Amino acid sequence: MEFNSNKSIYLQICDVICENILNGSLAPDARIPSVREYGAEIGVNPNTVMRAYEKLTNEGIIYNRRGIGYFINPQAKQIVLKSRRKEFLENELPEIIRRMKLLGIDPSELDIR
Repeated sequence: MEFNSNKSIYLQICDVICENILNGSLAPDARIPSVREYGAEIGVNPNTVMRAYEKLTNEGIIYNRRGIGYFINPQAKQIVLKSRRKEFLENELPEIIRRMKLLGIDPSELDIR
């Protein structure tokens, strides 16, 4: 896994897991690698993975079965979609619109399907 230096690694781990939920690579109730397994797999400290898993647990995206591991919440896709849409509409879209105005791009020029 390649990391972007502009964003915390644990947040990038959260992003990858959320993207995998959205694209169907991680199904509801699927077990995800343990903290140690995932840390070794992607080459990061297990504490960093633990921080990501704690964030995802707090958001209701994954859950822990004590002694068994972490699993994808059956409602995770809806939770992630709601969160990502909100983030896009509040943060990314206004910036896109601002740049379009600066560049003189009319929405009719966009080929959105």
